[in-house]
Amino acid sequence: MEPKPNNPFVNLPGAIIIAAAIVAIAIIWAKQPIVKPTIAQPAQTTKNTITLSPIKTSEHILGNPAAPIKIVEFSDPSCPYCKNFNLTMENIMTKYGPTGDVAWVYRHYPLNRPDANGNILHPNSDQQAEAFECAGSLGGNAKFWEFEKAWYESLPLDGIGRSREDDQKEILKIAKSINIDTVAFNDCIASNRFKDTIEANFLDGVNAGVNGTPSNFLVLDKPAGVFVEKFISTTLVQYRLSEELLFLSDNKKIVSMGGAMPEAIVKGLIDAILIDQKAATTK
Repeated sequence: MEPKPNNPFVNLPGAIIIAAAIVAIAIIWAKQPIVKPTIAQPAQTTKNTITLSPIKTSEHILGNPAAPIKIVEFSDPSCPYCKNFNLTMENIMTKYGPTGDVAWVYRHYPLNRPDANGNILHPNSDQQAEAFECAGSLGGNAKFWEFEKAWYESLPLDGIGRSREDDQKEILKIAKSINIDTVAFNDCIASNRFKDTIEANFLDGVNAGVNGTPSNFLVLDKPAGVFVEKFISTTLVQYRLSEELLFLSDNKKIVSMGGAMPEAIVKGLIDAILIDQKAATTK
């Protein structure tokens, strides 16, 4: 896709009108009470310091691994807001994936541990995350994403109320539908083979400041410029968002984006980044 040659914000008011209902819902989602993990949050040295583990080629990446924009999503398979944002990301990849401009990196952030009050929001999310990993282990990266897509499509908004046994039946049903050996798949899940991998993802999210799902970080090859800074400041005002939900890191190479942001915001942000990067290249 060619970046818009003029101001990338000209379509923002129209997008706001068209997506008003979606925006309202997304803001409500983003402001829901957050489940705090029992692990202490590390202190950040400055307001916009983001500590995020480098992206490895061995991770679950959809799209061009060398894309100038990599969207790292921390997600919970039981989270209904993640279900909604998953469709947004599929549309993003349909538009920007073929050009190689954007890659999607999936990291686990299952909320299956007690919060400060001893409540567990998503008790089955550890088993679900294991299923994602087992699908990728048995079928490769393509099967990981195929399972991920099918899972979120099938997830009911009240899915957190399912028993662990019913949840397992749905997991096996999806594995069978995408032609994964269900015997090996079931054995893989039962072994908790990827417990350490999932825990490492979770801890990476904690270190990056994640405290709810979905949480996303746009990792840039080049520092963001004036178009991105203007887009963020304009969006915060237009959508009445807290600065904690959308901000640029101190080194200007990571954009933190919390909550299930509307597609219009995600696309506008990507377009602003691409314009900045094109301008930097032509200097």
